[in-house]
Amino acid sequence: MRVLGVDPGLTRCGVGVIEADPGRPPRFIAAGVVATPAGLELPKRLVRIEAGLIEWIEQHEPDVVAVERVFADQNVLSVMGTAQAAGIAMLVAARRGIPVHLHTPTEVKAAITGSGRADKAQVGTMVARVLRLKAAPPPADAADAVALAICHLWRGAGQDRIEAALARTRTGRTA
Repeated sequence: MRVLGVDPGLTRCGVGVIEADPGRPPRFIAAGVVATPAGLELPKRLVRIEAGLIEWIEQHEPDVVAVERVFADQNVLSVMGTAQAAGIAMLVAARRGIPVHLHTPTEVKAAITGSGRADKAQVGTMVARVLRLKAAPPPADAADAVALAICHLWRGAGQDRIEAALARTRTGRTA
């Protein structure tokens, strides 16, 4: 299974791709960011994010996309931009028929470090350790996207298999 993780953001939208076969540790494929200039008007920034995510999906052909669920704390303006970028990620995947799953920041941190209160440095350290890398993929947004992908593999992939088996049962297919 190949997973594209997306850490949504308007300035830097983190992206990370990992792959794993059942019973095998995940393998690092790629990580980076889709960046947009802060001074660019919002609609053009969203178009750039869309184009960047399309490029990542076309290049890496993920089986599933894991997007960080937007958490509204106190800075509503910041949350709105993040939510818009998350919406673009979901739209790009949905248009291609790729399943999309959302994971909260706490869920991702707990999956990768064992603590839902881990900081970015701890997440990056564990991403590097899990994937047997010398260091976490830079910048932190890319490492967070890879952590999302790992979280989905560990927490969501089993549920995906159960749902697929149930769907096959409903349609009369057995394999």
